Amino acid sequence: MKYFAVFFFILVSQLIFAQGKEEASIIKGVIKDDNSGVLLSGINVINVNTVKGVITDNKGEFSMMAFANDTLHISLLGYKSIKVKVTNDWIKNKTTTIQMTEKAYALEEVVVRPYILTGYLEIDAKLIPTRENYRYSISGLHEGYEAGEYSPNAFGRVLGSIFNPADMLYNFFGKKPKELRRLKEMKKDDTVKNLLASKFDRETISALLGVTKSEIAEILERCNYSEAFVKSANDLQIMDAISACYEEYKILKR
Repeated sequence: MKYFAVFFFILVSQLIFAQGKEEASIIKGVIKDDNSGVLLSGINVINVNTVKGVITDNKGEFSMMAFANDTLHISLLGYKSIKVKVTNDWIKNKTTTIQMTEKAYALEEVVVRPYILTGYLEIDAKLIPTRENYRYSISGLHEGYEAGEYSPNAFGRVLGSIFNPADMLYNFFGKKPKELRRLKEMKKDDTVKNLLASKFDRETISALLGVTKSEIAEILERCNYSEAFVKSANDLQIMDAISACYEEYKILKR
Protein backbone atom coordinates (compact mmCIF):
# COMPACT_ATOMS: atom_id res chain seq x y z
CA MET A 1 0.00 0.00 0.00
CA LYS A 2 2.89 2.33 0.83
CA TYR A 3 4.56 1.77 -2.54
CA PHE A 4 1.24 2.29 -4.32
CA ALA A 5 0.79 5.68 -2.62
CA VAL A 6 4.27 6.78 -3.68
CA PHE A 7 3.67 5.59 -7.24
CA PHE A 8 0.31 7.38 -7.35
CA PHE A 9 1.88 10.63 -6.08
CA ILE A 10 4.62 10.50 -8.74
CA LEU A 11 2.08 9.79 -11.49
CA VAL A 12 -0.16 12.70 -10.47
CA SER A 13 2.85 15.05 -10.26
CA GLN A 14 3.97 14.13 -13.77
CA LEU A 15 0.46 14.68 -15.14
CA ILE A 16 0.25 18.12 -13.53
CA PHE A 17 3.70 19.01 -14.85
CA ALA A 18 2.79 17.85 -18.36
CA GLN A 19 -0.39 19.94 -18.31
CA GLY A 20 1.43 23.03 -17.08
CA LYS A 21 4.32 22.73 -19.50
CA GLU A 22 3.69 25.01 -22.44
CA GLU A 23 5.01 24.13 -25.86
CA ALA A 24 5.89 26.54 -28.64
CA SER A 25 3.78 26.36 -31.79
CA ILE A 26 4.36 27.36 -35.39
CA ILE A 27 2.24 30.38 -36.25
CA LYS A 28 1.78 31.90 -39.69
CA GLY A 29 0.59 35.29 -40.84
CA VAL A 30 -0.07 37.44 -43.89
CA ILE A 31 0.66 41.18 -43.72
CA LYS A 32 -1.17 43.66 -45.96
CA ASP A 33 -1.44 47.40 -46.51
CA ASP A 34 -4.69 48.39 -44.76
CA ASN A 35 -5.58 50.88 -47.49
CA SER A 36 -4.66 49.19 -50.76
CA GLY A 37 -4.66 45.57 -49.64
CA VAL A 38 -1.22 45.07 -51.21
CA LEU A 39 0.77 42.21 -49.73
CA LEU A 40 3.84 43.62 -47.96
CA SER A 41 7.17 41.85 -48.40
CA GLY A 42 10.31 42.57 -46.38
CA ILE A 43 8.36 43.20 -43.16
CA ASN A 44 10.41 42.60 -40.01
CA VAL A 45 8.58 40.43 -37.48
CA ILE A 46 10.34 40.02 -34.13
CA ASN A 47 9.12 37.97 -31.20
CA VAL A 48 9.88 40.27 -28.27
CA ASN A 49 9.76 37.40 -25.76
CA THR A 50 12.12 34.98 -27.53
CA VAL A 51 14.10 37.69 -29.39
CA LYS A 52 13.81 35.80 -32.68
CA GLY A 53 12.90 37.41 -35.98
CA VAL A 54 11.74 36.64 -39.50
CA ILE A 55 10.99 38.62 -42.67
CA THR A 56 7.87 38.32 -44.82
CA ASP A 57 8.31 36.84 -48.30
CA ASN A 58 7.07 38.29 -51.61
CA LYS A 59 3.55 37.08 -50.75
CA GLY A 60 3.57 38.97 -47.45
CA GLU A 61 3.70 35.71 -45.51
CA PHE A 62 5.78 34.68 -42.51
CA SER A 63 5.98 31.78 -40.07
CA MET A 64 7.76 31.45 -36.73
CA MET A 65 7.75 29.63 -33.40
CA ALA A 66 5.81 31.33 -30.61
CA PHE A 67 4.05 30.73 -27.32
CA ALA A 68 0.59 31.95 -26.39
CA ASN A 69 0.70 35.56 -25.14
CA ASP A 70 4.03 36.30 -26.85
CA THR A 71 4.28 39.79 -28.33
CA LEU A 72 5.35 40.34 -31.95
CA HIS A 73 6.89 43.67 -32.96
CA ILE A 74 6.19 44.30 -36.66
CA SER A 75 7.92 47.08 -38.57
CA LEU A 76 8.85 48.37 -42.02
CA LEU A 77 10.30 51.69 -43.13
CA GLY A 78 7.44 53.94 -44.21
CA TYR A 79 4.82 52.15 -42.09
CA LYS A 80 3.66 52.56 -38.51
CA SER A 81 5.15 49.85 -36.34
CA ILE A 82 2.67 47.70 -34.44
CA LYS A 83 2.66 45.14 -31.65
CA VAL A 84 0.51 42.01 -31.97
CA LYS A 85 -0.28 39.50 -29.21
CA VAL A 86 -0.17 35.80 -30.04
CA THR A 87 -3.53 34.38 -28.96
CA ASN A 88 -4.73 30.84 -28.44
CA ASP A 89 -7.13 31.29 -31.38
CA TRP A 90 -4.20 32.25 -33.62
CA ILE A 91 -2.30 29.14 -32.54
CA LYS A 92 -5.39 27.00 -33.08
CA ASN A 93 -6.13 28.43 -36.54
CA LYS A 94 -2.40 28.44 -37.47
CA THR A 95 -2.62 31.68 -39.48
CA THR A 96 -4.00 35.23 -39.35
CA THR A 97 -4.06 38.42 -41.43
CA ILE A 98 -2.36 41.57 -40.13
CA GLN A 99 -2.80 45.05 -41.58
CA MET A 100 -0.31 47.91 -41.45
CA THR A 101 -0.85 51.63 -41.97
CA GLU A 102 1.46 53.72 -44.13
CA LYS A 103 3.00 56.78 -42.51
CA ALA A 104 2.15 60.25 -43.78
CA TYR A 105 5.34 62.29 -44.12
CA ALA A 106 5.48 66.08 -44.19
CA LEU A 107 8.74 67.08 -45.85
CA GLU A 108 10.47 70.08 -44.32
CA GLU A 109 12.52 72.61 -46.21
CA VAL A 110 16.25 71.98 -45.98
CA VAL A 111 18.69 74.86 -46.40
CA VAL A 112 22.19 73.87 -47.49
CA ARG A 113 24.97 76.30 -46.60
CA PRO A 114 28.32 75.21 -48.07
CA TYR A 115 31.60 76.32 -46.62
CA ILE A 116 33.18 79.18 -48.54
CA LEU A 117 36.77 78.12 -49.02
CA THR A 118 39.62 80.45 -49.92
CA GLY A 119 41.94 77.90 -51.49
CA TYR A 120 44.59 78.39 -48.81
CA LEU A 121 44.98 75.28 -46.69
CA GLU A 122 45.95 77.07 -43.46
CA ILE A 123 42.88 79.31 -43.62
CA ASP A 124 40.40 76.68 -44.85
CA ALA A 125 41.47 74.23 -42.15
CA LYS A 126 40.25 76.72 -39.54
CA LEU A 127 36.94 77.32 -41.35
CA ILE A 128 35.87 73.65 -41.42
CA PRO A 129 34.92 72.36 -37.94
CA THR A 130 36.63 69.23 -36.69
CA ARG A 131 35.25 66.72 -34.24
CA GLU A 132 37.77 65.33 -31.83
CA ASN A 133 36.08 62.59 -29.89
CA TYR A 134 38.11 59.97 -28.09
CA ARG A 135 37.56 57.47 -25.30
CA TYR A 136 39.24 56.91 -21.97
CA SER A 137 40.22 53.30 -21.33
CA ILE A 138 40.13 52.05 -17.75
CA SER A 139 41.87 48.88 -16.63
CA GLY A 140 39.42 46.18 -15.61
CA LEU A 141 36.58 47.43 -17.78
CA HIS A 142 35.63 46.17 -21.23
CA GLU A 143 35.00 49.57 -22.81
CA GLY A 144 36.35 53.11 -22.59
CA TYR A 145 34.50 56.36 -22.09
CA GLU A 146 33.93 59.06 -24.67
CA ALA A 147 35.41 62.51 -24.33
CA GLY A 148 36.39 65.39 -26.58
CA GLU A 149 34.36 68.28 -27.93
CA TYR A 150 30.98 66.55 -27.50
CA SER A 151 31.66 65.18 -24.03
CA PRO A 152 34.06 67.60 -22.29
CA ASN A 153 33.27 66.41 -18.75
CA ALA A 154 33.66 62.72 -19.53
CA PHE A 155 36.68 62.10 -17.31
CA GLY A 156 34.92 63.46 -14.25
CA ARG A 157 31.89 61.32 -14.98
CA VAL A 158 34.11 58.28 -15.38
CA LEU A 159 35.51 58.74 -11.88
CA GLY A 160 32.00 59.26 -10.58
CA SER A 161 30.80 56.06 -12.20
CA ILE A 162 33.64 54.11 -10.59
CA PHE A 163 33.23 55.42 -7.08
CA ASN A 164 29.43 55.46 -7.05
CA PRO A 165 28.14 53.07 -9.75
CA ALA A 166 25.11 51.74 -7.91
CA ASP A 167 23.39 55.10 -7.42
CA MET A 168 23.95 56.06 -11.05
CA LEU A 169 22.80 52.93 -12.88
CA TYR A 170 20.70 50.87 -10.48
CA ASN A 171 17.42 52.49 -11.53
CA PHE A 172 17.94 51.10 -15.03
CA PHE A 173 19.97 47.93 -14.78
CA GLY A 174 19.06 46.79 -11.28
CA LYS A 175 15.33 46.84 -11.97
CA LYS A 176 15.39 45.32 -15.46
CA PRO A 177 17.85 42.40 -15.36
CA LYS A 178 15.50 40.10 -17.31
CA GLU A 179 15.05 42.58 -20.15
CA LEU A 180 18.75 43.42 -20.28
CA ARG A 181 19.71 39.75 -20.47
CA ARG A 182 17.93 39.77 -23.82
CA LEU A 183 20.82 41.82 -25.19
CA LYS A 184 22.87 38.63 -25.54
CA GLU A 185 20.00 36.89 -27.29
CA MET A 186 19.67 39.75 -29.79
CA LYS A 187 23.20 39.17 -31.03
CA LYS A 188 22.43 35.53 -31.83
CA ASP A 189 19.66 36.24 -34.34
CA ASP A 190 20.77 37.55 -37.75
CA THR A 191 17.34 38.98 -38.61
CA VAL A 192 17.31 41.06 -35.43
CA LYS A 193 20.93 42.18 -35.92
CA ASN A 194 20.39 43.20 -39.56
CA LEU A 195 17.24 45.12 -38.65
CA LEU A 196 18.97 47.03 -35.85
CA ALA A 197 21.94 47.84 -38.11
CA SER A 198 19.59 49.53 -40.58
CA LYS A 199 17.59 51.57 -38.05
CA PHE A 200 18.26 54.80 -36.17
CA ASP A 201 14.91 55.42 -34.46
CA ARG A 202 15.46 53.34 -31.25
CA GLU A 203 11.95 51.94 -31.70
CA THR A 204 12.87 48.26 -31.88
CA ILE A 205 15.34 48.49 -28.99
CA SER A 206 12.66 50.22 -26.94
CA ALA A 207 10.22 47.37 -27.62
CA LEU A 208 12.75 44.62 -26.91
CA LEU A 209 14.12 46.10 -23.68
CA GLY A 210 10.86 47.50 -22.34
CA VAL A 211 12.19 51.06 -21.96
CA THR A 212 11.25 54.36 -23.56
CA LYS A 213 13.37 56.16 -26.15
CA SER A 214 14.16 58.91 -23.64
CA GLU A 215 15.34 56.29 -21.14
CA ILE A 216 17.68 54.84 -23.79
CA ALA A 217 19.27 58.26 -24.25
CA GLU A 218 19.57 58.68 -20.46
CA ILE A 219 21.14 55.22 -20.06
CA LEU A 220 23.81 56.08 -22.63
CA GLU A 221 24.40 59.49 -21.05
CA ARG A 222 24.92 57.89 -17.63
CA CYS A 223 27.24 55.36 -19.24
CA ASN A 224 29.33 58.32 -20.44
CA TYR A 225 28.60 58.08 -24.16
CA SER A 226 28.73 61.43 -25.92
CA GLU A 227 25.73 63.23 -27.34
CA ALA A 228 27.29 62.92 -30.81
CA PHE A 229 27.40 59.13 -30.50
CA VAL A 230 23.84 58.91 -29.16
CA LYS A 231 22.52 60.94 -32.10
CA SER A 232 24.55 59.36 -34.90
CA ALA A 233 24.82 55.65 -33.98
CA ASN A 234 22.54 53.04 -35.52
CA ASP A 235 20.41 50.83 -33.30
CA LEU A 236 22.88 47.93 -33.42
CA GLN A 237 25.66 50.20 -32.14
CA ILE A 238 23.33 51.52 -29.44
CA MET A 239 22.52 47.95 -28.43
CA ASP A 240 26.22 47.09 -28.17
CA ALA A 241 26.86 50.23 -26.12
CA ILE A 242 24.08 49.40 -23.64
CA SER A 243 25.28 45.80 -23.48
CA ALA A 244 28.86 46.87 -22.72
CA CYS A 245 27.68 49.30 -20.06
CA TYR A 246 25.52 46.61 -18.47
CA GLU A 247 28.49 44.26 -18.24
CA GLU A 248 30.61 47.04 -16.67
CA TYR A 249 27.81 47.78 -14.23
CA LYS A 250 27.83 44.15 -13.06
CA ILE A 251 31.61 44.26 -12.58
CA LEU A 252 31.50 47.53 -10.64
CA LYS A 253 28.57 46.33 -8.53
CA ARG A 254 30.66 43.40 -7.28
